Amino acid sequence: MRPKTGWIGIALSLACAIPAQAQNYPERPIRMIVPFPPGGSVDVVGRALTPKLSERLGQQVVIENRSGASGTIGTEAVARARPDGYTVLLNTIPFVTNSYLYKEVPYDPFTDFLPISWLCSSPGTLVVNPSVPARSVRELLQLAKAKPGALNYSAAGAGTNPHLTGELFNYLGNVDIVAVQYKGGGPSLLAALGGEVGITFPNISEAIPHAKSGRLVVLGVGSARRSPALPDVPTIAEAGLPGYEFVTWHGVLVPKGTPAAIVSQLNAKLKETLTAPEQQRLFEQMGFEIVASTPEEFAAHLKRESEKWGKVIKERHIRVE
Repeated sequence: MRPKTGWIGIALSLACAIPAQAQNYPERPIRMIVPFPPGGSVDVVGRALTPKLSERLGQQVVIENRSGASGTIGTEAVARARPDGYTVLLNTIPFVTNSYLYKEVPYDPFTDFLPISWLCSSPGTLVVNPSVPARSVRELLQLAKAKPGALNYSAAGAGTNPHLTGELFNYLGNVDIVAVQYKGGGPSLLAALGGEVGITFPNISEAIPHAKSGRLVVLGVGSARRSPALPDVPTIAEAGLPGYEFVTWHGVLVPKGTPAAIVSQLNAKLKETLTAPEQQRLFEQMGFEIVASTPEEFAAHLKRESEKWGKVIKERHIRVE
């Protein structure tokens, strides 16, 4: 009976170790890697989230922007990080599309990471610099068809959200507005603000302040329904391009091998943070819809997004060299 008693003791010790590990975590600051430059939608979400998340975790959550190659550089850094819960990734659609766009990607989004939570979703927008002689989606389509290849739109890098949504507009509208690539959402938006390019497709959170100031004109939002954040702006579909829809998402992941107790705790703290009334109001004002999913729900969403955008990328023959 002694061996049996010994195994029972070991099993009980292991069972107790898991909640203790979660209880002690975190004991030092956490790095949240944003694989894009400051100013883009992923960075906006991170900076809106981390102050209150830090309070609930009892440790500082520090944003680190590690941009390059449509998010590949920062994402790889997290994939190779120690799986201890102290390095987390905040990402969006390129997390699942880069493997279709690049010949080689140094990580697998489905085997090198564990999903924590799908945080929120928000529509893209179609905006123009006031110098562009179009004040509706229909007028822009007419202008683009009258001048094929003469109009440009700025994107945050090949394969990023603004690039994909711009190509979707070209595809459905049967037009040829040429993408000009910049190193991130911030520089892409600045190019439109400064008039270097006339058109861009930013996330609604990036578009709102400049629409209110009059520096950019929002012609439409990419959601299926009008956004409460811009209730007077029509959807792109209703404004002249039926079938158009582009809604992005933002989510948190950790390296594979991160203990289940830490995954569970991070998910719980993120949900507490996002569903707090003051945080909900902040996100809604910026045009984000709170999701705060379980890890399993986020995993299923990632699979769906991979299948959806893989098909679009293949049909449009989009590649990044």
